[in-house]
Amino acid sequence: MSSFLRPAADQDPSISGRYRPVTSHFAIAPPVSVVIPAMNEAENLPYVFKTLPEWIHEVVLVDGNSTDDTVQVARDLWPDVKVVEQLGKGKGDALITGFAACTGEIIVMVDADGSADGNEIVSYVSALVGGADFAKGSRFANGGGTDDMTPIRKLGNRVLTSIVNHKFGARYTDLCYGYNAFWKRCLDELALDCAGFEVETLMNIRVAKAGLRVQEIPSHEFVRIHGTSNLRAVRDGLRVLHVILREHGAKRLRSRPPRLAIAPSASRGEVS
Repeated sequence: MSSFLRPAADQDPSISGRYRPVTSHFAIAPPVSVVIPAMNEAENLPYVFKTLPEWIHEVVLVDGNSTDDTVQVARDLWPDVKVVEQLGKGKGDALITGFAACTGEIIVMVDADGSADGNEIVSYVSALVGGADFAKGSRFANGGGTDDMTPIRKLGNRVLTSIVNHKFGARYTDLCYGYNAFWKRCLDELALDCAGFEVETLMNIRVAKAGLRVQEIPSHEFVRIHGTSNLRAVRDGLRVLHVILREHGAKRLRSRPPRLAIAPSASRGEVS
């Protein structure tokens, strides 16, 4: 992957414009798009944007018909922000809308509630340019953590993670977490088609089914700063379980051997 990584101090001046400096000794070539789905998050956006690295290619804010100053605050904080209006509803729908608007080769998804640290983005990008297809944030990998999960949510996440690992041959330590990054080319493999909070689970399942290379990134989740979350543990947990069962059923259907045709001359119960 040496074509993606290059010491900034040693760059050839004729091509230095193609690289984005991260530190004085490290630069990346692939442009990075950050997608932030937001609805009435004007008070939280200052905390989100202040941790975003200056070297990212673009910020795509998906506005879910906010009634506060979400869009204006985003433009004040990041003048070049690309604002996309969400026509549907739900986090999954917002992310699908945002992904379609990205022009970068790498896409990072970040929540707008202030729970994610943008300084971690460099770890995600490093994993991708180092060979991974999908960099998956984990609050339960060594070095990760969370300040924003109740005991019942932790238990539910653990159970659902175990089910996905068992059914799809994955080795995840976290399932329902919205801080992830991937190469844009992976969107065809993901083929996202859900509207709600279960979108993260669907992504993780389809990544596993597609055999993509995954690297978990230890991540610390902070408490939402302002407002209340639309997440409902029981309701959304059941939606996640439904997605797991649906995807497992689809997997079994595809792997089922073709049925043998019944010959016209055969008696009932006999096959040719």
